[in-house]
Amino acid sequence: MDAEQKREKRLKTNEESLRELWDNVKRTNIHIIGVPEEEREKEREKIFQEIIAKNFPNMGKESLTQIQEAQRVPYKINPRMNTPRHILIKLTKIKHKEKILKAAREKKQITYKGTPISLSTDFSAETLQARKEWHDILNVMKRKNLQPRLLYPARLSFRFEGEIKTFTDKQKLREFSNTKPALQQILKELLRVEKNKRRTKEKRAAKPNPKQFIKWQ
Repeated sequence: MDAEQKREKRLKTNEESLRELWDNVKRTNIHIIGVPEEEREKEREKIFQEIIAKNFPNMGKESLTQIQEAQRVPYKINPRMNTPRHILIKLTKIKHKEKILKAAREKKQITYKGTPISLSTDFSAETLQARKEWHDILNVMKRKNLQPRLLYPARLSFRFEGEIKTFTDKQKLREFSNTKPALQQILKELLRVEKNKRRTKEKRAAKPNPKQFIKWQ
């Protein structure tokens, strides 16, 4: 391994450590997505409590009262999106967050005053982006009943030929699918599109910027 490769590996390790540290800080947080911005600041805890009480009546009072903080935060991927800001709920215990999110996954349809909303965990922007990269493949696998899941931080897990397979990136998934014709056929089109996107991105990155060659007179 040459000096440049060692440097890249060290940078990647540092980035992953920072991401894990930031995710750890957020580990008791829940995002409430889709609630219209009509409330006063002091009413956000009440909104959360009403959502839990209406959608999960058997949850218990403890999960409703263990709130450290409740605030509106901008959408992470694109702050300019014309949608209500998420409500960020910071709980005192991670077990309450996990209990609520588990109930939300099982119920599937969550509402607030008749409006469909969703509850999600709070990740760093880097983790969110990494998880977003799997969404297309995740949807295809769901349609094929492969029981896919996204594990922390951004690992794809699914059932294939009676076994649970887990992959940290698309290259490893592509290499595995090359040995499994049935899986390769399922992912063929998606992986081809991904490959073309990657090539286009690399070409754009390698293409010189014309502005760099403008001569000032």
